[in-house]
Amino acid sequence: MSGAQAAIAEHAGERQGGRIVRYTLTERINHWIGGFAYIYLLITGLAFWSPYLFWLAALAGGGPVARYWHPWVGLVFFASMIWMLVDWRSDMATTPEDLKWRNDVQYYIRNEDEKLPPVGRFNWGQKQFFWVMVYAVVFLLLSGLAMWWVNDISWPYRWVRYLAVLIHDVAALVTIGAFIIHVYMGTAFVRGSFSAIVDGTVPEAWARTHHRLWYDKVTRK
Repeated sequence: MSGAQAAIAEHAGERQGGRIVRYTLTERINHWIGGFAYIYLLITGLAFWSPYLFWLAALAGGGPVARYWHPWVGLVFFASMIWMLVDWRSDMATTPEDLKWRNDVQYYIRNEDEKLPPVGRFNWGQKQFFWVMVYAVVFLLLSGLAMWWVNDISWPYRWVRYLAVLIHDVAALVTIGAFIIHVYMGTAFVRGSFSAIVDGTVPEAWARTHHRLWYDKVTRK
């Protein structure tokens, strides 16, 4: 079996020489599709949001190009989130162990993971981020479609456009805050998280420390 075939055949929880597969190849591909789509939407959206930020449109090919591609890339991002929802819905359900973890979240903030209750594949904070993004993306899609087809809305119902703009802006700001936290937690706060979404694996010691219930489950296979 070639290296590419082995990568495609991997499953979350498989053990590979002292490491555990945390994210499969398809999960990683979808994560990066969604991530790059979101960054494009963030750049172009901010450019449209304020004239002081319109210079960002140059990074996306200029104003007309950004205006054309923004809604289409938005559909790509929505499709990516639906893909994640299908893949991770069961993993993202809140459990009694998550609630115990939430009650002791101060230890997580102080980076005292040894004092935290054990959790599964994702902790309570990661699950909250996921569901915030899912619901926000639904609001972004609906409000975005209303703005996309605004010329087809007759005058008595033009209030829909103003409501759509408000909803779109609020939902976008929510995702921006969540995105900043997500990037910080994944790159600086919890060491090893970023490399996991790149090559898909984590050391067994990392899995045992941060996601003990998941580690116990996959190592019993």
